[in-house]
Amino acid sequence: MSLDARTGCFDSCTQASIGQALTWRLLRNLVLGQVLAVLVCGTAVSSQYLSSAYQVDAPMLQSAIHYALLCLAYTPALFCMRGPRSVFQMSRKRWLQYFLLGLVDVEANYSVVKAYQYTTLTSIQLLDCFVIPVVMILSWWFLKTRYRPVHYVSVCICLLGVGAMVGADLLAGRDQGSTSNILLGDGLVLLSAALYGLSNVWQEYAVKNRSRLEFLGMLGLFGSVISGVQMMALEFHHASVIQWSWQVAVLFGAFACCMFTLYSLMPVIIEDSNAAAINLSMLTADVFSIFCGIFIFHYNFSGLYVVSLVVIFVGFITFNAIPIAPATSDNGCHDNAADEPTKREVELAEEEKSKSIHVVDCTSL
Repeated sequence: MSLDARTGCFDSCTQASIGQALTWRLLRNLVLGQVLAVLVCGTAVSSQYLSSAYQVDAPMLQSAIHYALLCLAYTPALFCMRGPRSVFQMSRKRWLQYFLLGLVDVEANYSVVKAYQYTTLTSIQLLDCFVIPVVMILSWWFLKTRYRPVHYVSVCICLLGVGAMVGADLLAGRDQGSTSNILLGDGLVLLSAALYGLSNVWQEYAVKNRSRLEFLGMLGLFGSVISGVQMMALEFHHASVIQWSWQVAVLFGAFACCMFTLYSLMPVIIEDSNAAAINLSMLTADVFSIFCGIFIFHYNFSGLYVVSLVVIFVGFITFNAIPIAPATSDNGCHDNAADEPTKREVELAEEEKSKSIHVVDCTSL
């Protein structure tokens, strides 16, 4: 076979394999992203039902339960590990990192829930999108991720979908929430979005360079301690006056299960994707919440909700259709604790090995 024929064979084999992988990865990320959005919708609906129907105002108690579930599910496995991956070695070398991560994550959850007491739902829906530019900037700075122009256009398309959803809310007269201190409420939403962005980028680095078990186990450990202390300090009175019933218990359990599943699935998805793409996919959570509210809270339906959902899907698919330069481990987040090859370095070595085998197969034809 001539050199040109071999080259053409190699190009066709490479393009076919890349096209199949891209199509499967895109479909997988789209479906799993919507699973995350449904879980976020479940947390929003259960929290709203607790607040409106049973006058329960204990966001830290809700968070403490789900962090405790993470701790019970993942932290014991770390105690069984030996060597540099053992919980004692990780705590000795990286305890401050995971303490700060737990603090950032806990306060992000707390800030957005408290914002509902001071500002409107419309402001929260709009300002919460601030998490996307925060994630992209932090990924560019710390993870060395390089986005292409089409990715910025895709983000704008998704934000147009959010705008359509907010417009439908205003037309339907569903501008719920408090206006007691709009400036404070909007500031809390922006703070929560910034903290969520930092937590998501931190999570992407930890999952791709260490392990999902380490991330979830240490987050559950420090998150449960921090949320428990904060609950006792700020919400002891609110928690003590809750009128417990089986309905309230079910709603607390539904919130905790949705959060636990969300936190357990997100590292799996982010390992094959990136923090920006995941946050874009979860923009549909507000639309799903509205669809649930139409049946549960008797909201008025608007065709703009469907338009919003479709526009966000288009933006998300466009964002994921063009590959992003992968995050490298040679960045400011790298620590000196990893004497062994990082998880990302092992994956890159395996990819290079598979490419070399693929070249041999094509040239042998």
